[in-house]
Amino acid sequence: MLNLSSAPVFLPLYQNSPDLPLLVLMPGMDGTGYLWRSQLPQLETFFDVRRLQIPPHNLETWEALSTQVIHLIQQETLGDRQVYICGESFGACLALKLAVRLPNLYHRLILINPASSFSQLPWLGWLGQACQWVPDSLYYFSTLAGLPLLAALERINVDERHALLQAVRSVPQTTVAWRIKMLADFQVDTQSLKELQQPVLILVGESDRLLPSFKEAQRLQNYLPQAQIVTLPKSGHACMLETGICLSQILQKWLKSSCT
Repeated sequence: MLNLSSAPVFLPLYQNSPDLPLLVLMPGMDGTGYLWRSQLPQLETFFDVRRLQIPPHNLETWEALSTQVIHLIQQETLGDRQVYICGESFGACLALKLAVRLPNLYHRLILINPASSFSQLPWLGWLGQACQWVPDSLYYFSTLAGLPLLAALERINVDERHALLQAVRSVPQTTVAWRIKMLADFQVDTQSLKELQQPVLILVGESDRLLPSFKEAQRLQNYLPQAQIVTLPKSGHACMLETGICLSQILQKWLKSSCT
């Protein structure tokens, strides 16, 4: 049973806007939820935002984790309220799990560089198995050395680079190994995807060095009947940290196009 210290939670609100559609932001593998901060001021103009945090000692399965998150969202959705679920990388996989488990939970789905292609790269799974045996000092250095793979650093300002590094280093090695295993084992029933009728936006960084995100977006689009792909030229995997990338503007443009 999930104990309180490792249960997923929503981070404290910057502002409460119950009259606006609910937007649930699901983080990458770091789980902190803090890396959405640069996007919040614009997003909160149009949405009542909740940032999911998955604590660093959470070692639950996809099924258990998605059950906990569904419960959190249901607590925020009393009455007839539009719900937008947005997941980045690891969080996009979690969003897909929620989407097929409880289709009536949400109105629209946003997937950012979904890590559902992880199993196509066996070397990443081997890396996950190896990282739990790496000495602490070497692991600490490897988090810095791996940043160019994770993000287009030349497009991210210094403060956001530090935030990214801090978020990566906040996750224990055992948890990193567990979450990499989760990604390596990730599966979602394609027939269930075909039955989803909600609009889906798949946002892709064209210069993602970590995962074949564009190819994966095309694969998912083949199953999701209402999916649209939007590419971000020159953007990397952690594209939400990049200067000039405004998720709110992208969503508003998508919403207008999908309503015409």
